[in-house]
Amino acid sequence: MKLCMALFVCVAVLTAWFFTADAKELFITTIKDEPYAMSKGSELEGYCIDLISELSKKLGFKYNLHLVKDNRYGAMDSSGNWNGMIGEVIRGEADLAVAPLTVTAVRERFVDMTTPFIQTGLSFILREATDPEDSTFSLLAPFSTDMWIGIIIAFLLTGFCIFLVGRISPSEWAEPDTEEHSFTLLHSFWYITGALTLQGAGPHPKALSGRVVSAIWWLFSVLLLACYLCNLKSALNSNSKHISIKSFADLANQDVINYGTIESGSTMLFFKNSNNPVYRRIYQHMERKKSYVSNAEEGIRRTQEGNFAFIGEAVSLDLAVARYCKLTRSPEVISMRSYAIAAPLGSPLVKNLTVAILQLSESGELTYLREKWWASSCVGTDGAHISEALQPYDLRGLFLLLGLGLGIGLLLALLELLSRAHNQAKDGKKSCCLVLTSELNRRFGSGGESTEHDTSDKSKA
Repeated sequence: MKLCMALFVCVAVLTAWFFTADAKELFITTIKDEPYAMSKGSELEGYCIDLISELSKKLGFKYNLHLVKDNRYGAMDSSGNWNGMIGEVIRGEADLAVAPLTVTAVRERFVDMTTPFIQTGLSFILREATDPEDSTFSLLAPFSTDMWIGIIIAFLLTGFCIFLVGRISPSEWAEPDTEEHSFTLLHSFWYITGALTLQGAGPHPKALSGRVVSAIWWLFSVLLLACYLCNLKSALNSNSKHISIKSFADLANQDVINYGTIESGSTMLFFKNSNNPVYRRIYQHMERKKSYVSNAEEGIRRTQEGNFAFIGEAVSLDLAVARYCKLTRSPEVISMRSYAIAAPLGSPLVKNLTVAILQLSESGELTYLREKWWASSCVGTDGAHISEALQPYDLRGLFLLLGLGLGIGLLLALLELLSRAHNQAKDGKKSCCLVLTSELNRRFGSGGESTEHDTSDKSKA
């Protein structure tokens, strides 16, 4: 009789719970983390959103979904209080936490967790090195295409400016009718080519205007070569390091590429508590450099910018690699772990959720959701932000300095010619404009050219 009464009570309790579950609206907390939950207008979408939707259909409950207030998964502070989603579940602010929530021993002591819905491990991502077939043009890599075009334009303008200054300045070419012109167009370009290679090529300018242009071009050349050699060395070192880093041991044994993980997350705690000397060295590096990031988005962004490796859970890193063409994931995966749904201790929901998750796994629904949200959508990123090649705006000050020097040189040459024309006009009692026009005709007109050719022929004879 007692046994029958006990069975009746158990059945009544279970029946009452199922009826209550049907009518109850569960409060579920989640976190913004691609592709598990992301905004689509005023709603959320993602793997975890689809998962809880399928679970609600199987178990017949309604739910109200909200984002965790502090945007954290859950960690315990020094006073024993929990933050993040785990804290909301413990305090009764949420019935469930559905997110890429890692199952850990310390979390299992304070909440109940279902069977895992995703298995993963720890790995890291890097920016891909330059393809081997591009090594033929590696000498051009320090500067971008726009930068090379800017340098060619600067070269042509400077050569032409030297030619004009040599023709205009009386100190450089005093008597166009009798003297041979030293700075022809060909020699002007040869002269600045010698300066660009730090060799020099005579004859050198004698006039102040020519020396100003020459000095500015020499300064431009030296600074440009310094930037080129520095960037070339950095690119070669970076590429060689990227190619050699395949494991966590490789990452720990180099100091060129910085690395980090999410601060106060389960990944950081793994390295902190590990007795493996390699993992301890990685943790000590992150502590010393303070290379932690606040979230996964920041870690992926820093990795795209270069010279940074983001350590995280492989399943999340695979999504970043699928989205951004320039990223690659290390083949090594350590510390296998899993994601599960968290509920308050003793919650009757856990058993039913576990069974439902197993049913979704056996029917292939979890595999379908994985393929849906991890489908490759590799998109090219903005080269201006990730390319190590110097852009024109990086050295705009140098180009402005060159332009200013060329302008000052031409102005000085014109002032020299104007001063000479003024003196000749004063001595001959002629119009200054007439003398200046005549002087320009002698220097750029056919008369000057013929005289120059005649003088050249006589010298040859």
